[in-house]
Amino acid sequence: MLQPSSLKFLKELKKNNNKSWFEQHRNQYEITKADFHAFLEGLIPAVGSFDAPIGNLAVKDCIFRINRDVRFSKDKSPYKSNMAGYFNKGGKKSNGAGYYIHIEPGKSFAGGGIWMPLAPDLSKIRQEIDYNFMEWKKLVNNAAFKKTFTRGVLSDDTLVRPPKGYDETNKAIDYLKMKSFTVMRSFTDAEVQDKAFTKEAAKTFRIMKPMIDFLNTALE
Repeated sequence: MLQPSSLKFLKELKKNNNKSWFEQHRNQYEITKADFHAFLEGLIPAVGSFDAPIGNLAVKDCIFRINRDVRFSKDKSPYKSNMAGYFNKGGKKSNGAGYYIHIEPGKSFAGGGIWMPLAPDLSKIRQEIDYNFMEWKKLVNNAAFKKTFTRGVLSDDTLVRPPKGYDETNKAIDYLKMKSFTVMRSFTDAEVQDKAFTKEAAKTFRIMKPMIDFLNTALE
C-alpha cells in the first residue's frame, strides 16, 4: 500500500511543477520516494514468486527518476507527477517485455508488455504471433486475462495496411498491424492505499505473465 501523504505530494507537485517549489518540499519528496521504495521492496519478491528472475532485481534496477527529460519535449515541466517502476529480468533498460507499475493520483495502473520495440524486435514478435497464433489467441482470450485487462491488447500506433510479408486475410492481421503490445489495469486512489494493493498488483502481473513470456520468447 501507499501512504495518503504520497498521493497528496504527487497531487501538489502536479499543481506546482517547478524547481523552487520542489526544493522547498524536498523533504516530502524524500518521504514519498521512501514510501514507494518500500512498496517496491514488497512487490518485487511477490512477482518473483511466479517469475523467478524478477525476484533477483534490486529496487534501484526498477525505479524511475522523478526528473523529466525535457530536451525534446514542448512541455518543460521539470518533474514527473508520478512514481513508477518497471520489472524486467534484464533491468529497466532492457528491450524485452516486462511489468510496469504507475502511481499517480487518479491515474494509477499496473501494466506490461512491450512498448514501441525497435524494427528488428517488432518483426520477431509479428513472426511469433503469425506462427503461433492459436497460442497467442488462447492467452489473450483467457477468461481471467479478459476480465483483468478489459481493453485487451493495446498499441499506441497501428498500421493502416498489413506489414510487409503479410496479407490482409491473415487471421492475426489485427495484431500484426500493431507497433506495441501492452495491457493495463487501472487502480483507484483508494485501492492504491489499501493493504491488499501489493497482493492485487502481483496478481495482475501473474495474469499478465503468459503474454510476457510469449513476447520474450519471440525476442530470444
